[in-house]
Amino acid sequence: MAVWLIAGLIGAMIPSDGAAPGDDVTIHLVGTAIHYDFLLPATPRTRAAFGFATDAGVPVDALGARWILIGWGARDFYTATGRYSDMEVGPVWRAVTGDASVLRVEVWGDVDLSGRPELRLGAVQYDRLLAALVASTDRQALNHPGFTATDGFFGAVGRFDLWRTCNVWVGQMLRAAGVRFGVWTPTPQAVRLALRWHG
Repeated sequence: MAVWLIAGLIGAMIPSDGAAPGDDVTIHLVGTAIHYDFLLPATPRTRAAFGFATDAGVPVDALGARWILIGWGARDFYTATGRYSDMEVGPVWRAVTGDASVLRVEVWGDVDLSGRPELRLGAVQYDRLLAALVASTDRQALNHPGFTATDGFFGAVGRFDLWRTCNVWVGQMLRAAGVRFGVWTPTPQAVRLALRWHG
């Protein structure tokens, strides 16, 4: 485990191809001790990109929507672990050894974003990010309750395991947007280091 953690920090410092973030669209990362999500402004193009979620009851087009949160993770773990107290051995083990993945979409209103990591992207970078995020899902709603009244889970592309975690996915999405980032960021610590190192 120590080798994996150290490798993640090294991977965070190795730069990918790409440009520095731009200055057109502000996005945030929302994290816990083990996981990061994207928080995107609920602009018309963001709402359009995730319009498929409205059929599943996610109020992407709500007048009060200010932000849209997008996360990716292991199906059994992510859909069952709204809080750390919900953790069970089975889903954790499947996440480590390999599990199907899901995408979570949630609508937020006005929130205090102080202290949350921020990136400013160019317009083209943001369009590429949206395209990469949408390409991460098959858009099929899961028959599974969300954690709030404004979220839902959808089938996702690719499998989750120790080498491709939610935090690795965050890095993949940013690199797909053309943003210079760490080449492998398996932990939140690696994500934060890559933001500081290459931002």
